[in-house]
Amino acid sequence: MKKSQFAIDNELFKKLNNSIWEFRTLYNSKSYRLFAFWDNPDDQKTLVIATHGILKKTQKTPTKEIKKAEEIRKGYLDNKLKKK
Repeated sequence: MKKSQFAIDNELFKKLNNSIWEFRTLYNSKSYRLFAFWDNPDDQKTLVIATHGILKKTQKTPTKEIKKAEEIRKGYLDNKLKKK
């Protein structure tokens, strides 16, 4: 994740849809994916919220995992609005 701060590289960090991104890494010949979204509360600092991760077994990112990340994002934003 630190490496993605300094370079835009689709092999490391890929946009899956309007709100969900995927960090990619390879470790011990296994592909791992970490789903995340951006929160920019004050237009100066950006917070990256990781929702969950998976061990990827196929080429295509499973739709159910993207939906799970979207649901977690919605819950996070709803909870954030309630606290204001």
